[in-house]
Amino acid sequence: MHIPRKPLLSLALALCSLAALAQEPQHLFFRVTVGPRFTTPVSGRLLVFLTTGTGAKQVDENPFAPTAVYVAAKEVSDLTAGNSVDIDTDDVAFPSGFSSLKNGDYQAQAVLDVNHNYNYGGRSAGDLTSDVVPLASFTPGQSAEPVFTLNNVVPQRPSRPDPPGFEKSAHLEGFISPALTAFSGRPIHIRAWVITPPDYDQNPKRRYPTVYWTHGFGAPFEYEKIMGGSILGLMEKKKLPPMIWVMLDESCPTGTHEFDDSVNNGPWGTALTTEYIPYLEKKYRMDARPSGRFLQGHSSGGWATLQLQIDYPGVFGGTWSTSPDPSDFHDFTGIDLYAPHANVYKSPDGTAYPLIRDHAKIIGTFEQFAKNERVLGPYGGQIASFEWVFSPRGPDGRPVPMFDRNTGDTDPTVIAYWHDHYDLANIVQKTWAERGTRLKGRIHVFVGTADTFYLDGAAHKIEAVLKALNADAHFTYIPDRTHFDLYTTYPAGGDPKGDRLGLFTQIGTEMYAVARPHANWRPAE
Repeated sequence: MHIPRKPLLSLALALCSLAALAQEPQHLFFRVTVGPRFTTPVSGRLLVFLTTGTGAKQVDENPFAPTAVYVAAKEVSDLTAGNSVDIDTDDVAFPSGFSSLKNGDYQAQAVLDVNHNYNYGGRSAGDLTSDVVPLASFTPGQSAEPVFTLNNVVPQRPSRPDPPGFEKSAHLEGFISPALTAFSGRPIHIRAWVITPPDYDQNPKRRYPTVYWTHGFGAPFEYEKIMGGSILGLMEKKKLPPMIWVMLDESCPTGTHEFDDSVNNGPWGTALTTEYIPYLEKKYRMDARPSGRFLQGHSSGGWATLQLQIDYPGVFGGTWSTSPDPSDFHDFTGIDLYAPHANVYKSPDGTAYPLIRDHAKIIGTFEQFAKNERVLGPYGGQIASFEWVFSPRGPDGRPVPMFDRNTGDTDPTVIAYWHDHYDLANIVQKTWAERGTRLKGRIHVFVGTADTFYLDGAAHKIEAVLKALNADAHFTYIPDRTHFDLYTTYPAGGDPKGDRLGLFTQIGTEMYAVARPHANWRPAE
């Protein structure tokens, strides 16, 4: 029997295609159902977290073990009680699609991020969660499809008890900014806890130096209150001189706004210096002059305070910034953004750029961090937060990405914009002729030589620029300290575990010597 060659060829190709499809891993779907208790529609970013093991009460991502937890995501809207949605765990997922999992014992949990702020601070009040679902001897594509029911609500975090004297000395100050409101088209508040020294009410004619402090990325507003209580306690113990501390909140829906003017977030620097500070100085007995206005902050707060001193040298009399985010983009957590064909994932020799370390041990790479952040949500994460401050605004009303999230390749146009507007080393160098006399001796930076995010590198870069300008800047590199133990000191005869706030005493003493040069204030032993 004669069979034409063309049909035979077509049949062979079809069989090959079927064989190839059979070998390809099939996408793995998990079903999530809204529990019966929710009578109104719910929306948000649906996240499913999965890790090995059994018995966990909660399954959550961990930036210090970036590949230990898998996460898949999907945007959902207007789900009501009993509604279900299938989430493709191979579509938007990290570190890879769930179908790549090997046979084993796993546990998983679904979370509905209703406020789209998981990327900033994790689960928050109002988010919906399922129970942790055990997946014993789970084999992707063979085991039954897991089912999750959103039947829990994340409660409001309980507030810590206020320390003694806090109610008398702590004042919550909210202020609607005209500049930010005009930019956004809706009321925008600047808020802070104002901490007055213990003797404030006993000395009605006395004025005080003022410190404007702000926090790092991920801190909730409750943290400003906690730190304000700690500052008050240090003043009561005579470990800090009597000053007014303004514990500023720099968090926003897009991350941290850094108190810098931005085409995306709005004029936060202008609002702080021309609106909020004058408002406070009319209400409190502050020195209200540069020699009595100081800045202090850590991490993103360290960058914000360094930026404020450089951009507003006529307003502030000095910054004491600790572990600031990259201030010279020749070293953006170890990456030279100005190198030809710069890539934030791979160095020229092909090795991955690290981002997180524990002393000599690399914990995670820039690529892992960026791709995990992309799954968790399009904004509110640390890297996206930089873009919301530093990047030009795109046609879609969002900041133009600095780099391609798939490849790590940078956008030279965006890098040039970052350089001109937000590279602090470049700004101080090109404006030194006009600002130098008001900046000399006013920049103080502290960073650990084992900083968790490699931030000591950029500190060395901007220090070199300032040295060349004879800026009399003061940089302190604390040996073997990380991002998280920088403030701990070990006074002789003290607790062997150290004083975790000890660096505040040194910083406060130095500030007070500027504001009150003849006071000769010394901390209590």
